[in-house]
Amino acid sequence: MDLPYGVSVFRDRRKPVTDPYDPDHEIPGTWDDPLDTITIEQASVGPSSSTAVPDAARTQILTYMSLYCAPGVDVKAGDRIRTSSDKYDVNEVPDAVTNPFTGWTPILEIPLKLAEG
Repeated sequence: MDLPYGVSVFRDRRKPVTDPYDPDHEIPGTWDDPLDTITIEQASVGPSSSTAVPDAARTQILTYMSLYCAPGVDVKAGDRIRTSSDKYDVNEVPDAVTNPFTGWTPILEIPLKLAEG
């Protein structure tokens, strides 16, 4: 996958901190703390699907976004995907399906939700 005109895509992950209520466990820090950030090479954020939601007065179009990247990228639920203009939360565990007959794995699609704040 070659995206010569794409934008940079970054993965931000909160670093673990000690749980103040249970010192034997760690929890994710805040988004204001220093983050573990990587650049996801040859990736793109784009629309995955759109749904028309009609009501009595109007029809609203909801567009869902996804991260498209190579399988094996270090992204998991709880991470944040960042482009030059937007931030998205990863709320689902990404999984790349491998063809059992050929071993081929297609591009990974990770559903995203626009980050609040």
